Amino acid sequence: MAAFLIADVSPGDGGRRALTSDEANRLAITRFLNYQAHGRTVTITVPGTAGGLVVTGSIDFQGKLGYGVVHGTGRDTSSDGLIQWTAATVLVHPMAHVPAQAPASPPRSGWYSRPLQSSGIALDSSLAIALNLASDRPDNAQLLPQNGAAWWGQDQVDGHRVDVMTGPYSRGHAGTAGTVRYWIGEDGTMYRVRISVGSETQPVVIDFGTRKYVPVKPAPGVTPRP
Repeated sequence: MAAFLIADVSPGDGGRRALTSDEANRLAITRFLNYQAHGRTVTITVPGTAGGLVVTGSIDFQGKLGYGVVHGTGRDTSSDGLIQWTAATVLVHPMAHVPAQAPASPPRSGWYSRPLQSSGIALDSSLAIALNLASDRPDNAQLLPQNGAAWWGQDQVDGHRVDVMTGPYSRGHAGTAGTVRYWIGEDGTMYRVRISVGSETQPVVIDFGTRKYVPVKPAPGVTPRP
């Protein structure tokens, strides 16, 4: 995975301070709540010097499978279409006219497959990060502050009052505490994540939607993780 750096300023910056016990507990369970929900709807905004990409879809956190539509912003439409991904593979289905939402059942043909690159491609890094925003168990709330997790401020996301905290990217990635910002609600719900990838000057932003999650159906040849 590409090296991660946190951008210096964002909405909600109120000055870094230590987490309270309540904040640490909410940060500790936020990825576990995603796993318990099985899946969630997402919008992934990927930066790029030649124009960005926006992926709108859903992620099956337990099956490690994402699916949605992708379209370019400030660039041509050559990257537009459907997209499905696992931890190892990216499949794209080019489309001249991309719908607002991906069809519930992926097309049976017209897919192009390639390995997901662990570094060097902002889109692939963003897709991998999104898949890993869940865990089958809570993090250790007592260890989070020791590993650099902190509170940075408050914000509003879709009418929800949230606390902005830095914390770990995923279990077992030592040294990543403090490199990811989470927008977390009062019940521990994750509403937004922001992380920078590689040499991009703008961060990747992952927003969790309020649309009802519909289970992701695999494209031909794709097997979700059991």
